[in-house]
Amino acid sequence: MMKIFSRIAMLFAFMLMSAISVAQLRWQNVDSLYAPLPASVHVYKSTDSVGGKPNVAFYVEADLNDRALVFNTDTTFRRRLTPTGFYEKNSQPLVVVNTTFFSFQTNQNLNTVIRNGRQLGYNIHTVNGRGKDTFTYKHPFTGAIGISKRRKADVAWVFSDSTSRRAYAFQMPVEAYKDSSVKLSRKKAGSLYGKNVPELRKWKMNTAVGGGPVLVQNGNTSISNNEEMKFAGKAVSDRHPRTAMGYTQNGKLIILVIQGRMPGVAEGADLTQEAVILKDLGCTEALNLDGGGSSCLLVNGKETIKVSDKEGQRPVPAVFIIARK
Repeated sequence: MMKIFSRIAMLFAFMLMSAISVAQLRWQNVDSLYAPLPASVHVYKSTDSVGGKPNVAFYVEADLNDRALVFNTDTTFRRRLTPTGFYEKNSQPLVVVNTTFFSFQTNQNLNTVIRNGRQLGYNIHTVNGRGKDTFTYKHPFTGAIGISKRRKADVAWVFSDSTSRRAYAFQMPVEAYKDSSVKLSRKKAGSLYGKNVPELRKWKMNTAVGGGPVLVQNGNTSISNNEEMKFAGKAVSDRHPRTAMGYTQNGKLIILVIQGRMPGVAEGADLTQEAVILKDLGCTEALNLDGGGSSCLLVNGKETIKVSDKEGQRPVPAVFIIARK
């Protein structure tokens, strides 16, 4: 019995040390490596270990209130480009980072993309049931981060549909709706409003990208993976390269990338570790984006983390961009 209690104590101690090692990452300003940069944009790097494993991570901090900066997205149709391809296509902006999950077969975005207030990509709201639920469908609402015309950022759980000009959103995670219909209508999504479900409202964002799950809510780590149905089983605890975005209370946009799949050099992070890092950076809300071989952040066209695919940068269908006016 004592051995059991001892093992439990050791496990909790290990978990605590892992959390502390993430929360106390030291960051070095590396602006000079990516110059020239405006005074409102900074680049930071950390090589402190995460959970006792080798780590390389970068983040960009950009002031949302700087009117000389343009926050935008770009996407393709039935094709994909590397982040460097998007960099050249968009007249060499300050920052380019990968965003949405996507289909390798169709090159289609599987998440919301909004550019200049117009929806260009849409969430997939239908997941087929299995086993005894074969003839039913679950309809999750996936996280997205947006920036309004007034330069206010927001993370929300979005309903987006090609039949509607605007996206709609819940301001808290909502359990996936289950029925026998292949498609979820906005009317049906809106009808979920009740005692334990927030109201579905127009999400008036000028720029937005989706991914999931949401990692930080109200300044605390709170991962809505179960509601968004993003990662199944033990995948939540798997270490991978990561991309994420969040924002701070004082109007700073945070773009985080974590290098991974490089044993002994950079082994990536799990979702909980990623969430703790974002919280430690002061994020009020933050969102996980597509990771793995897609993770890539360019600053003035230069790579920050080393991408994990042996072939180099993975072509993606959508990116988030920060440019000078």
